[in-house]
Order: sequence, then structure tokens, then C-alpha cells
Amino acid sequence: MTAVPPVLLLDVDGVLNAVRRDLPEGWRRGTFNGYVLSWDPTVVARLRELHESGRVELQWLTTWTRLADELLAEPMGLPRGLRTHDRYDVLPTGFGGERRGISGWWVLAAARAVAEAEPGRRIVWIDDDLAEQAEDTSEWLAAHGDVLVVAPDFGTGLTHAELDQVEAWLVAPRAQ
Repeated sequence: MTAVPPVLLLDVDGVLNAVRRDLPEGWRRGTFNGYVLSWDPTVVARLRELHESGRVELQWLTTWTRLADELLAEPMGLPRGLRTHDRYDVLPTGFGGERRGISGWWVLAAARAVAEAEPGRRIVWIDDDLAEQAEDTSEWLAAHGDVLVVAPDFGTGLTHAELDQVEAWLVAPRAQ
């Protein structure tokens, strides 16, 4: 029986899309849904390789929600059809089915739902807002040693050094 690979929850803005005025050599820029995005295709290629090799299962966890798959995946170099997590997947419904607000960061609620759906499955969570949301996330993360968080700098985006950290974690022994 083959082990289920870790889930890699992937944000767009501040991770794939670095907010940069001047692009480093080799970077690409495109306009999607009226927004200008800039990305490093070599970083995206590594993410794609991690997914296609079965070392991780890429899933979108971003405010772009389904638009990440529909508009961004192919132009950026990622496969289409990745699972997408949406704030409406985790918002509780009230009497009559209407959506009610939740306290806290909806992205944390979605990450928790992923962990609860498959207890024991390892998770890599890459989101630039993790540093800002440390107060909300720290307690949950402390209780879940099988979650690696990577919080890229918004202006730099995900780097090869951070992907090296992910790859080292993937081969490291599991937390007990």
C-alpha cells in the first residue's frame, strides 16, 4: 500500500505572486481578473514537480479560491484541477441555510478542516499571512506537529530556500 502524500496548502498573493515593481531576471508577469501578478517560474516548476512526483498533493488555499485553478494554474505552470478550499466550505450555516460569519481567520478554519478530514496526514501550509496570524494559529499549530508552516515575505514570494526547507521536512521523520 502506498502512503498518502502530505497535502501542500498553497496561497497565491505573497507566495506565488510577489509584489515587486522590478522583476528579477527570468520572472514572469501577467494580468488576471484585473490584477497584475509576478512570479518566479522556477519556484512554480519545483512545486509542480513535488506534486507530479507524488511527494505532495497541491491544494489551493487562497482568497483567489476557484479562480486560482481557472485563471492562474496553467499560465503560471501548475496543473489544473487541484482541490480548492473556499471560505464558504468552512463557514457554518444558520437556520434556513444562510451563511453566518465565523470568528477568526477563515484560512485557519479551512486548514483545520483539512487536518480533521484526514487525521494524521502531514500538511505543508504556505501562506505569507501566517506571520501576521501567529496569535490565531499558534495554539492549533503547537498541537499539530505534522504541520509545517512557511510564511514567505510578501514582497519576495516563495523562495528556493523555503522550498529546500519543505523538501527537508518531507524526508524528515514524522513528529511524535
